[in-house]
Amino acid sequence: MARSVDPLVVGKVIGDVIDMFVPSVHMSVHYGPKQVTNGCEIKPSTTVERPNVHVAAGRHSDDKLFTLVMTDPDAPSPSEPNMREWIHWIVTDIPGATDVTQGREILAYSCPRPPIGIHRYAFVLFRQQGPLLMMMAPQVRQNFSTREFAAEYGLGLPVATVYFNAQKEPANKKR
Repeated sequence: MARSVDPLVVGKVIGDVIDMFVPSVHMSVHYGPKQVTNGCEIKPSTTVERPNVHVAAGRHSDDKLFTLVMTDPDAPSPSEPNMREWIHWIVTDIPGATDVTQGREILAYSCPRPPIGIHRYAFVLFRQQGPLLMMMAPQVRQNFSTREFAAEYGLGLPVATVYFNAQKEPANKKR
């Protein structure tokens, strides 16, 4: 019998960004009509506006709060990711069974702009122990660590993660 392999492991999101975890919450991420699924390719031109992210935490989730981070572990290039991770977005205090617009944006969304190669963009969702009132936005976007961030704020392991791939689009050729 064939064993299924976790796409987060194959894509090295588990390893480069987060540790192994057991998903316990459903999170959907959409750029317009396009749903983000692990390893799918999305053109940067469709990611200019922040995505719609919905957290479906199940029954009795109204009193639960979540934190979402979006990072690029391949900055500035997949072969030399010396700025790993580039943080694109942080939203905290997201009530369960809602979308991220109900949370508190700590770091404004910055759309993907991969300069070279194929970059992975990971959305990582954590369950909070309570409101994160004292959280400050990172001073810089490069060299962020999702693991250190989670440890600093007592978030533990993720409860959901999804990622997509993107690469620089060719410039429009004028005739």
